[in-house]
Formats: sequence, C-alpha cells, structure tokens
Amino acid sequence: MRAVPTIEAAPRPLPTPPRWVRDIVVAVLVIVPAFAPVPFPELRPSGALVYAFALLPAAVLPFRRRWPRSALAVCIALYVAALALGTLAPGAALAVVIAAYGVPDRLDRRAAAPVSIAAVAVVVTASVVVELTTGMDTRFLQIGLSVALAGALGDATRSRRAYVLAVIERARRAEQTREAEASRRVTEERLRIARDLHDAVAHQISVISLNAGVASSALESRPGRAREALATIRTASRDVLGEIGSMLTVLRTPDELDAREQPGLARLGDIVESVRVAGWDVVVRDERDEEPLPLGVDIVAYRVVQEGLTNALKHGAARRVHVLLRRDEDCLEIVVTNPLDRIPSDPDLPPSGFGLLGLRERVDSVGGGLEAGPAPGGFRLAARLPLSPHPPQARPAPGGAS
Repeated sequence: MRAVPTIEAAPRPLPTPPRWVRDIVVAVLVIVPAFAPVPFPELRPSGALVYAFALLPAAVLPFRRRWPRSALAVCIALYVAALALGTLAPGAALAVVIAAYGVPDRLDRRAAAPVSIAAVAVVVTASVVVELTTGMDTRFLQIGLSVALAGALGDATRSRRAYVLAVIERARRAEQTREAEASRRVTEERLRIARDLHDAVAHQISVISLNAGVASSALESRPGRAREALATIRTASRDVLGEIGSMLTVLRTPDELDAREQPGLARLGDIVESVRVAGWDVVVRDERDEEPLPLGVDIVAYRVVQEGLTNALKHGAARRVHVLLRRDEDCLEIVVTNPLDRIPSDPDLPPSGFGLLGLRERVDSVGGGLEAGPAPGGFRLAARLPLSPHPPQARPAPGGAS
C-alpha cells in the first residue's frame, strides 16, 4: 500500500519579502509616474494640489491590510479628485487597483463583492462624467477593467489560500486519524497477545504446580501415584513450551495471519484428564447435540472451560469441580462450578486478575455474555454464547477476578 506523505513532506511555498519591502515598492510605483516626463499633458500634474492628490495614495496603501474598505475608498476619492482637476494620475489609478485587490484578498466573498462592484461603478461613472464635461480622455474602460480584474485576482488569491489551508487541515486530521488507528491496533494486538499468553500458560502452570505437590507427598508412600503425577508434569510442560513456541513464531512473522491451531471442545477431555490425574473429581455433563459449533464459538467455549478449571485449581476446595455444557435454543451455555476456599489453596499461585478480563473480551467478541462470582456452595463461572452467524453484541455482566 502506498504511504501517505506527511505534512512535513509537503512542498513549502517560496518565501515572500517582508511587508515593509512590498510597501516601499508600491510607494515607488505610485510616486514615480507623478514626476516622470510623459508626453501626454493630461498625465502630468498641473499644480501643487494635484501633486498632493497623486502622491497621497502612497501613504494610504500600507493601511489596506488592516482597513481594506477605507483604504480603497480614500484611494478612489484621491483619484477622482485629481481627475476632476484635469489630471489622469497613473500612480493614483495604480493605487486604486492595488487597493481593489486587497479588499477581496482580506475579506470573505460575501463582504468583498459589494465593495468591489461599487468601486468599479464609482470609478467608471466618475471617469465618464469627467470625460463628458471636459472632453479629456479618461480611459475609463481600461481603468474600470483593471479595477474589476484586481478584485477578481484578490478573490482568487483568497480562495486559493483557503483551499491550501483546508488541504493542510485535512492532511493533519488524516495523519492524526492514522496515528489513532495505529495506536488502537497496537492496543488490540497487545491485548490479544496477553489473552493468548494467559490461556497458554495459566492452566498448564496450575496443573504443574498441583501435580508437583502430589508427587512430593506421594513419592515414598505411593510411588506409582508420584510417577503418574510426574508424567502429567512432563506432558503439561511440553504443552506449554509448544504453545509459547508457536506464539513466538507468530510474533516473528507479523505479515502473516495468526495460523496457530486454536483448541476447541474436541480437546476438552485433555484438560479434564490433566486435572483428574492430580486427584480432582471432575464431573462433565455434556448435553449438547451432535451439530458442530461455529469455529469462533468452539474456541471461546474451550477457553471458558479452561479458565473455570484453572480458577478451581487455584482457589477451589474439596478437589471437586463440575462442568455443564448444554444447548439452549440458539445459544450454548457453559457453567463451571466448584467449592471455594476463603484463602487460595496454593499460596504459590496468587490471583492475577487478568484471566476473567481476557475471557470476558473473548466472550464479547462472539456476542456472548459472561457471569463470574461467588454462588451458593462455591464459585460459579457461566457463559452464554450465541450460535447465530451474526449475534448481537451482548452487554458484559459483572463478575469477579481470577
């Protein structure tokens, strides 16, 4: 996928000269024509007052940035005054054009359009009146077109500036959105890794710890039982190492999809047997029909049973746990219950608090609901997983921590 260029990579406009430099250039362009030896008498000032009218626009134009309407009105007044005294001052006419450019450049179109139209009308009307009364060639057509063109250029400049600012703002927002999306994906991936790591390690470590206690206590009195517990430890260790190795393989190939084999209820007997070997009484009531489960629901159902057995190994009493699986209309219900100690049965396995959190996220991902907490006679973990292809998102129910 082609990378989107950032704002910093965008080409920057060429630097413009400072305002005072531009004001000096404009003043020179306004003042010089008043003293230039032109061959046409109507272009030369005829007296001191006309010189004042021809030169004053140079002092007015620097204020066009702050007061564009006022600057344009004063420049038109000075130009018309010089024109009424019989002089077509080129510098004053240029000042009107520059001021006409500044109005739409500084104001929005709704405010600038009436001013620009009025400026063209006043200049053309005054020039026509002077020409009709004195017979002087006021070149009203050229001046009127110049003022109108200056207004159009000013509006185009303002529109282009607004367009560039809008493009920059859109690019900035797109970059922020992309960064937020990347951060969201990183967070989701981190949570997924945390869930997978917990599912891969927590249960097997609990089985290893429990069977290690059985082996140490039965080593002399019941060596056969100790050997059976050690065999379970060896199997659980191999399984957890395989899970971690598979996870590391996926993490080292980020461009590939997570193709690790995810366990389902077909492996339910394996985790149940690993708990039974340690001397626990595990009762499984499977009241489902033979219809296969959707892949996502099958994986989440397995993780629910696994988390329930892990919690029982950590905190359970009387070494007894009950697992119920049944189909209720279009939902799969899973209930894991066990007697509960007030104090964790194994001090070497403190509650992490993340098992049920990750399990709740898994159940939410398939639109199910999860309940976990104390119940009469012990601890109850119950999940309800919809079997429809597009289940509604369920509202998570309050529960405890593992």
